[in-house]
Amino acid sequence: MLYDFIKRIIDIIGGTILAILFLPIWIIIPILQKLDSKGPVIYAPERVGKNGKIFKMLKFRSMKMFEIKGKAVHAVEFWKENPELYEKYKRNGWKLELDEDPRITKLGKILRQTSIDEMPQVFNVLSGEMSLVGPRAYVEPELEDAKKRYGKNVEKLINLSLTAKPGITGPWQVSGRNEIPWNQRVAIDADYAKRRSIVYDLFILFKTPFAMISKW
Repeated sequence: MLYDFIKRIIDIIGGTILAILFLPIWIIIPILQKLDSKGPVIYAPERVGKNGKIFKMLKFRSMKMFEIKGKAVHAVEFWKENPELYEKYKRNGWKLELDEDPRITKLGKILRQTSIDEMPQVFNVLSGEMSLVGPRAYVEPELEDAKKRYGKNVEKLINLSLTAKPGITGPWQVSGRNEIPWNQRVAIDADYAKRRSIVYDLFILFKTPFAMISKW
């Protein structure tokens, strides 16, 4: 369809330009990471993509490596040893405030506040797994928990949001409504997927730098 074709052209051109513009970032961030904490430069968690397809989403690592049973593991394993905090994380819409999340490194707080941790996703865009603009890339357990928590109405919204590729940025990221409940966030994503509007995509791209600056 015309929308998908134009959107893909924008993704390829925009992703290539961003990859070149971010060249200093590809050099500086790995150095800062090695000075700040032990662990890999890139973290590639599994996310749910278009039509429910699982893919590896690239991010600059913003979390600590933890020593559990004599083995260095990523912070996702931290929850197994801290079930109470994990339940709070889920109740709070699958997020914690940066200052209360013990998984985040000092550098990681800055990366997340400025969204620099998301920059490697330009390579997901170039490979066709993501788009510059789209719904949030969800974690599979998050979606299953939401279906149980909110029921069939949210399940319909989830299915609609999954008809679009997840984006580096999107309507929720530029809305300024970080404290809204999870079910309202997925409603925003579903509305985006239903619109299929290049004009709306360009509007979101235009707003994204201002949304990033507002977090500093």
